[in-house]
Amino acid sequence: MTEDFAQVRYLVDDVQAAVDFYTTHLGFTLRSSAAPAFADVVRGPLRLLLSGPASSGGRPMPDGEVPVAGGWNRIHLVVDDLDAEVARLRQAGIRFRNDVVTGPGGSQILLIDPAGNFVELFQPRR
Repeated sequence: MTEDFAQVRYLVDDVQAAVDFYTTHLGFTLRSSAAPAFADVVRGPLRLLLSGPASSGGRPMPDGEVPVAGGWNRIHLVVDDLDAEVARLRQAGIRFRNDVVTGPGGSQILLIDPAGNFVELFQPRR
């Protein structure tokens, strides 16, 4: 592959809802779509692969376990003004898992995509 992307796969239960979420609210661009099975969106060097139940990534494992959407793994997006981003996203009706927390490296909050996957917004300490 000639492109330099970090690639992350998220299992989602509705590919179009996930595409709409990431492109409308988080600045991703649709790269390709084979909805309802699969789509991929990009933001900078991140290629986010959105795999629905009909995709190969969503199929049951040989032992019968079925992959499910959501979980504690997350992509980490750096923002310049966390408070402004949180206000904008709350206004758009986006769900959050917690309130802003501040630690030694900066401040962060977790938002939830339509399938229950987490996205961390992070503002580094200045």
